[in-house]
Amino acid sequence: MAITLFHKAGFVKKFTPRIHSGPVLWCMVLASILVTLGILLPLLQMVMGSSLTNLIDAFKDPDVRGAVGLSLGTSFGAASICLVFGTPFAYLLARKQFWGKHVVESIVDLPIMIPHPVIGIAFLGLAGKGHFIGDLMYALGIRIMGTTTGIVAVLTFVGLPFFIGSATNGFKKVPERQEHVARSLGASFSQTFFRITLPLAWRSILVGFIMSAARALSEFGAVVIVAYYPMTAPVMVYERFTAYGLDYSQPVAIWLIATSLLLFILLRVLALRGETRP
Repeated sequence: MAITLFHKAGFVKKFTPRIHSGPVLWCMVLASILVTLGILLPLLQMVMGSSLTNLIDAFKDPDVRGAVGLSLGTSFGAASICLVFGTPFAYLLARKQFWGKHVVESIVDLPIMIPHPVIGIAFLGLAGKGHFIGDLMYALGIRIMGTTTGIVAVLTFVGLPFFIGSATNGFKKVPERQEHVARSLGASFSQTFFRITLPLAWRSILVGFIMSAARALSEFGAVVIVAYYPMTAPVMVYERFTAYGLDYSQPVAIWLIATSLLLFILLRVLALRGETRP
């Protein structure tokens, strides 16, 4: 009460701290500029190095459109598999404590660290003849080598850590108290999950979906081992560079960058809405 009176009387002024610039702050600014330029300069050089005519010709090329379309289709297909199987897994990681949980979380993150050509080799070894899983797949008519199925399989592998990480963080932000209240009012576990938990965590789940799709879209190392053909966009960039040089590979790379940029703009918009949501 006394403090309020002092404020009204004008005896107490609002304290606003001043931020003084110094060498540390300027070092931070310089580092930020260098990082930004380090990302932008190679990309700008590639965009400026390709004429509008080359970009239009590349877009008209059915092989380029097919490769970009295949990349988008397989990437979102892999992200959909991550959504279906990763969502319940992420919920368990967010809510349950069990022996060996840290080991399980480390296994989930393992695809981020493994060299991706190794991932492709591992898939071929698992699905090859002589392995019981490979023999079973052959009996069922499932092929990994040189097929769209193989591409989706390795893209799911590399995209899962990104989806599960985002979805787990989203579930952790949902107060458990709301779930307990719903259960105490007679809702079943499934009703609570689909009507309370999932609607509150949907933004993080969608962000994880986009992140896993974006990661899958850029994958090259694992895909080129499993399926050089049918050719995805990253493999086509590599193939045209080795066969014809920069002039033929740059337009395809620019279209791939533009597609990735659209995905990340969508990701940032969703994240911004999540931060500003009351």
